[in-house]
Amino acid sequence: MSDQHDEKPGPDAPARPATPSGPASPPDDDAPVAHGAPARRTPPRWVRWTLVSVAAALACVVVGVTTAQAELSLGPHEAVYEVDTDGLVVADLGPLGTLEIDSPLPLGLGLDVVVKEIPADLSAVDQAGTLDMLAGDLQNYLQFFSSPQETASTVARALLWDAGRRTVAAMVVVVAVGFGLRLLLGAARRRELSARLAPRTWEITAGVAVTSLVVVTVASGGVVQPDTQGRPASSVFAGTALEGATITGRLAGVVDTYGGQLVGLYKQNEEFYAAADDDLVAAWDAWDATHADAADASGSPSPSGTPDEAVAPPDGSATPSPSPSDDDLVTLLVVSDLHCNTGMTPLIRTTAERAGVDVVLNAGDTTMNGTSVEKVCVDSFATAPPRGVPMVVSDGNHDSQLTSNMEAARGQTVLDGKVVEVKGVRILGDRDALETRVGGGTNVARERTPEEQAADLAATACEDGGVDLLLIHTPAVGLDALDTGCVPFQVSGHTHKRSGPEQVGQGIRYVNGSTAGAAPSQPTVGPLHGTAQMTLLRFDPEARRMVDVQVVSVTPDGDATIGDREPVPEIVPPSDDALPS
Repeated sequence: MSDQHDEKPGPDAPARPATPSGPASPPDDDAPVAHGAPARRTPPRWVRWTLVSVAAALACVVVGVTTAQAELSLGPHEAVYEVDTDGLVVADLGPLGTLEIDSPLPLGLGLDVVVKEIPADLSAVDQAGTLDMLAGDLQNYLQFFSSPQETASTVARALLWDAGRRTVAAMVVVVAVGFGLRLLLGAARRRELSARLAPRTWEITAGVAVTSLVVVTVASGGVVQPDTQGRPASSVFAGTALEGATITGRLAGVVDTYGGQLVGLYKQNEEFYAAADDDLVAAWDAWDATHADAADASGSPSPSGTPDEAVAPPDGSATPSPSPSDDDLVTLLVVSDLHCNTGMTPLIRTTAERAGVDVVLNAGDTTMNGTSVEKVCVDSFATAPPRGVPMVVSDGNHDSQLTSNMEAARGQTVLDGKVVEVKGVRILGDRDALETRVGGGTNVARERTPEEQAADLAATACEDGGVDLLLIHTPAVGLDALDTGCVPFQVSGHTHKRSGPEQVGQGIRYVNGSTAGAAPSQPTVGPLHGTAQMTLLRFDPEARRMVDVQVVSVTPDGDATIGDREPVPEIVPPSDDALPS
């Protein structure tokens, strides 16, 4: 009789497994745990898909942001901007060395700027050598220093756009790869993987989050490179947007030699236009106070500085209509021949705000040569109108199609030979048929000569029959339209000298002076060398005519003057002797 015999299990003995003898099989992750342990909970399907989608989207955003790049300008140079993670803004100037400054971007993001040469058509420079070019081109560098915020905002917009584009591209790739894997795995394998991974959703999510946090922390915490520590910042940039910048290579010698001149010009420029703007504000205060007192004394408002009764023109041939109420008029601010003098931007904005303008008219020559690096000029002037005030542009001979494209991208209405209606004013105009390049002369750059363009504008005005204003750059281009009587009022620039309003043909012509204070053989960047002028026009939408003209001037001494409103003369019909037989 064997010593081994079957015994019935006692009440406290564990139940004998009913499985065959042999090695124990691994536990099933999806099976309930014995001894009453709770089963692993699997999140709903929508939760799992949401987490996967968010993780993929974040990864795509990281890829998009850290690989973004843009081709824009840096001062007078063309440049390529690329986002990186070293926490520095590094401008690589090739054999000259680099300019390095701490990045204002978060999370350890930095910026590499590869600076190219100055475009050949930007300015006439001495080609003898790099140092001579830099010495002779200080005004072009001043353009960057005088409005670095415009360069920064332009670069930021371009990089954000490129980052968004790259993010979307990365998402498309992720989705395509996901669908490809789905087809390759097949339904059975997908169910098997889902059964194993779904219960571990939260562990996987936590692991991805911790890994991402560690990567970001390491990237943002180690941005100070050993070879940049202890390198002194250049003192010449103190008080400028580049304060704290570190210079390496031959560029350091260039900065030592010419940096003081450049920063001196920058500070002089900032001080001049800040003082001029203050003087302009004071001039507006005085003008408002004077005309408020005059209105109180007369018992009724007299916005033009003349009695409300009709004022006869000098020749006594016609009597204009009584002045309408201010509230019924459309106020237009005319600027022209800005030639990249962005120092005037705040003064244009002050005038627009104080006069309560409805439309800003730009009669052309916004830039010097219509190059891509002059986008900073276009961007600066685009900020001059108050919010909600449109700008209408008729580009000049110093602009280009590229300039027009940049203006249109900033929401400006760029005239192209058709009639547009803005704030109730029907405006006709076109980009100048000629293009002038510094050092390169003037050439016909379009399919039409100026004479052909003038004839086309006159024909368009007469065919439309309702044009209120012809806005062009060169005054002579509007002669045909004025002669026909199909254009009652013309605004232009180009001559840098104000004239009018005066009758020419069967219309009134007004030529605005240079808003940049352009003077012969003098740069327009920096403090004014000539008197800068802007003009306020008021239009009566009921009578369909210009009511008056008001000139705002700033002298090279920084003194601002607000002129009185001059009534626009009525158009005198031709006498019988002047009519063709």
